[in-house]
Amino acid sequence: MRSASARRYHAPVHAMGLAAVVVLAGTITVAMAGCGPFSDSRSADVDLLPPQLQSVRSEGPAEVSVTFDEEASLCQDARVSPPLALAAVADPNDSRRVTLRGERQVPGQRYVLEAEARDLRGNTASFAAEFYGYNGRVPRLLINEITPRGSDSHPDTVEIKALTGGNLGGAVLFFGSPQSHDARLVFPPLEVKAGGFIVVHLKPAGDPAEVDESTDPAASGGKDASSTAWDLWMKDSQGLPGSNGALSLCDRVGGACLDAVLWSNRTSQSDEAYGGFGSEQMRARAEELAQAGAWPATGTRISPEDAVNPEGSTATRSLCRSSASADTNTAADWHIVPTRKASPGADNTDEVYAP
Repeated sequence: MRSASARRYHAPVHAMGLAAVVVLAGTITVAMAGCGPFSDSRSADVDLLPPQLQSVRSEGPAEVSVTFDEEASLCQDARVSPPLALAAVADPNDSRRVTLRGERQVPGQRYVLEAEARDLRGNTASFAAEFYGYNGRVPRLLINEITPRGSDSHPDTVEIKALTGGNLGGAVLFFGSPQSHDARLVFPPLEVKAGGFIVVHLKPAGDPAEVDESTDPAASGGKDASSTAWDLWMKDSQGLPGSNGALSLCDRVGGACLDAVLWSNRTSQSDEAYGGFGSEQMRARAEELAQAGAWPATGTRISPEDAVNPEGSTATRSLCRSSASADTNTAADWHIVPTRKASPGADNTDEVYAP
């Protein structure tokens, strides 16, 4: 599809901040508002660029917002997969945003929207982008235990604790910070009780018993699988950084940060170019978490000394919060447990490793 002008073009949009642009199959047509003519209030300069997609995000049980970098509308038919009936209306508060309203979403369900957008000059761009069903029951969650220096027999794990009951669907664990991460896990719809645990297994062995649990916490096998916690397996995962890393947990993609942990065995003098963090990427992640209040700096700027020091941890000496899951968003919440005291899927011990 091309616009009327020979010099205008129609191209796929790669949306900043979206996980992926994908090709759809088996989608359905959804009734959408047509692309009517705009009154052109912009300058007479030739505009050859189509609208660029910035985000697609669920904003309520039956509402999705689509935001562009300029005023735009959705054209012709749009499709959602799995099927979801939505109709488009212009947002009265932001001309760059279109709101989709209609059928209620399944909390945490991954959807893909495929549509075409047109700007004031008639430039068009087709796009496909994912969003996750709105979940108003995300529980309070904490990163409660991590094993950044796992082994073949005890691979890296991340334990999440639910402080309240609710549904995990759509909550997301970033391996890094929300804006800068190596991977992410968007949790499936999963009912959890207050005090319950979710164990995310990294670097799985490919054992058929390594199954993601959704109804029975004892259904999964594999190394360090728990019979009482919910086990989830990240296939093709590279694991956690052993000496210098970050994790962050948000209530949804693009949502509020619920918790984070920063660990490093470096110092401010380790590398002057990056504040001691060893790379611009790691420093940027630490600063993002500090600015969000998820891991505040003790000085004027976040430093490696603010992080949990992983030295002394091993595959069976994990980094843990206290048994009461103290949460001050600082390194003071964390300690290394003695050998063989790692406890993914169960309450932490307050015993501290003594070299």
